[in-house]
Amino acid sequence: MSGFLTKDEINELNPSELLPHATPIPTQIVSSDEYTPPPQSAQQKQVEARLLDMADTLGKHQGLDRRRFFQTAAGMAAGFVALNETFGNIFEASRAEAATPAMAQERAASLKDQFIMDMHTHFLRDDTRLVNFVRSREAVGKAGWNPSLVDKPQTLEDLKFNNYFKEIYLDSDTKIALISSSPSEIPRDWFLTNEMMIEARDKVNKEAGARRMFAHAIFTPGYDGWLEHLEGSLARKPESIKGYTVGDNTNKDEAKHPWRMDDEKLTYKAYELAVKHGIKNVCVHKGLFPRATAEKYPHLLDYAAVGDVGKAAKDWPQLNFVIYHGGYRHAAGGRAEDGWEEFQKTGRVSWVSDLAEIPEKFGVTNVYADVGQLFAQSVAAAPQVSAAMMGILGKGLGYDRVVWGTDAVWTGSPQWQIEALRRLEIPEDMQKKYGFKPLGAADGPLKNMIFGGNNAKLYNFDVSKRTDIGPNKDRFALMKDQYEKNGPARSNLRYGYVSGPVDWNAFA
Repeated sequence: MSGFLTKDEINELNPSELLPHATPIPTQIVSSDEYTPPPQSAQQKQVEARLLDMADTLGKHQGLDRRRFFQTAAGMAAGFVALNETFGNIFEASRAEAATPAMAQERAASLKDQFIMDMHTHFLRDDTRLVNFVRSREAVGKAGWNPSLVDKPQTLEDLKFNNYFKEIYLDSDTKIALISSSPSEIPRDWFLTNEMMIEARDKVNKEAGARRMFAHAIFTPGYDGWLEHLEGSLARKPESIKGYTVGDNTNKDEAKHPWRMDDEKLTYKAYELAVKHGIKNVCVHKGLFPRATAEKYPHLLDYAAVGDVGKAAKDWPQLNFVIYHGGYRHAAGGRAEDGWEEFQKTGRVSWVSDLAEIPEKFGVTNVYADVGQLFAQSVAAAPQVSAAMMGILGKGLGYDRVVWGTDAVWTGSPQWQIEALRRLEIPEDMQKKYGFKPLGAADGPLKNMIFGGNNAKLYNFDVSKRTDIGPNKDRFALMKDQYEKNGPARSNLRYGYVSGPVDWNAFA
């Protein structure tokens, strides 16, 4: 959402919202305007072809066109069948489920009350100037490719609060979300200010009549007046704090204040304030720094890696360090295939393996891995590496320290990522070779821990007091009941850019 690509580079891409096939799972990588998305791979093309074929054959028998079929539980099952038929049996899915709406709907209904606590979500402020998505849509209209966009003003509304609410609380099984942000050296380019996050949290919880949203306070070591700013933010009682060690992830060319988690003279002052204000969870953005990004910003490479996590965790046992993205390096401009090739050759995935080894190396138990972007950036491109990363994190950190986050709504409603984990299993040969524990059933003990149990413990949330089920449902639960009675409305949209030309004839 930042603006690293030039106008010429953006003109060679296409808005992902305008892809003709709104498949239940993405069939190519979607990027922000921060990096060029890789082209659709041969295997992703196979997945897409299989999905379209199932939509035409199975959907026809169900009296549904492609778009409507893809919005159903059977269509979601078809997405994972297509992945299995392309990559091998990694997901719990069958053609029978895709062909039988009642079977698919029964499964979906049996899981809809699963407790899911997504502690890694975003939307953009109303006065954002991160408008390259808007300019891209305007260019499509001017080119005449999509007649509905010609001479029509475009907005960023899909990345703002109203659509965020719909996609998180209505289009997905998410029960509780944490609203996060990203800082910038340029004040206008913060996704949300710390004040805006607290206002959003309080507004949502007031409207729900229950605790449905948590909020971060962003801390920025080295920025002018950063400690005073953090102190003021902590007075508004966020549930946790979050920082970006690269300093400014939105405008990396402006990043003048990168920092290390183990900097005793600088960063430890933030930890002192957190402890003072009763905050125990420190979330830190790591990874998402592939080779192309490292070549462009070599001075930030070490800050993006996880080499500073262990000492900080050892020095501050009273805090929990939640490493966002699990340190996964190959996303945000890299290729999931690179991660899979690395794992096949070495049994490791950068920097996920480094993170997983920290407890043993440093003798700590307060390091956690958030899985935001692990599924979004790998499960549809190279699902084997998704399975490998879950195995690596579970073996090294323990599955009781792997926590759920999706980084939505950059990739649309998080429901497809929820389904990916529900259906994912580590292949038996991988389990035997590397000593990985199986993930088990969609609502089994391990996945229930990852989806919600671990975050509930981190944030002292009493799951027995949840208000989305039972006789005394809150307003959001009642709203969702009514929403679902009106029929599926999940858009399956992802917001960003895709590589290569769009076949505009497919819209005809």
